[in-house]
Amino acid sequence: MIRRLEHFGALTAEDRAILSEFCADPFAVGARTEIAQDGARPTGAFVLLDGMACRSKLRADGTRQILAYLVPGDFCDLDGALLDRRDHAIAALSSCRVARIGFDAIRDLTAARSALIPLMRRASLVDDAILREWLINLGSRSAIERIAHLFLELLMRLRAVGLARADGYDLPASQVDLADSTGLSTVHVNRTLQELKRRGLIEMRSRILQIRNVPGLTSLSGFDPRYLAPGPTVGR
Repeated sequence: MIRRLEHFGALTAEDRAILSEFCADPFAVGARTEIAQDGARPTGAFVLLDGMACRSKLRADGTRQILAYLVPGDFCDLDGALLDRRDHAIAALSSCRVARIGFDAIRDLTAARSALIPLMRRASLVDDAILREWLINLGSRSAIERIAHLFLELLMRLRAVGLARADGYDLPASQVDLADSTGLSTVHVNRTLQELKRRGLIEMRSRILQIRNVPGLTSLSGFDPRYLAPGPTVGR
């Protein structure tokens, strides 16, 4: 969480100490386990400390739409105090460590450390910008552009918190997860991944994604990282 907020502005030593205290008692969540239930009354916000999770909605016919991927440092339900019921589920894709912060504690924190408010707000605005890009992904981009854009987005977000390695990162999302987040069938996702490999743009082994040609993938997808700003730029 500290590294994520520092992406949006400077933190004092006291800010870091207080934030560390809030995350001092995390709990473990197993892979493919629900963190927060759709329809439940929010009682606090969650901060993902390790692992990867997702937001999703389940339709009456059992089909699922993944709405967002969550990476370490991301807040979940920060505005949940304003809601009577949560309108989506949050689930772990990999083994995760999660901290829960009560809404009263969040109010006390922002009252005592008002400089944190704009940083938390900017983090929320980036979440909104990501959602808009996902809408464009679903409505306007081709299959190969959707997957390429998603892979670059995750690369940039994980770079920002120091979890990308040489243009590669752990990707616990299955082909079913990728299908549910891009509006494609699993067969189409598989074919698209094979095509990206054939072009020499990516390599996937044991849930590790290696982007072999960042400029090439950027050109293919039309990826512009400014919606994730402030932060590093894609390419070399």
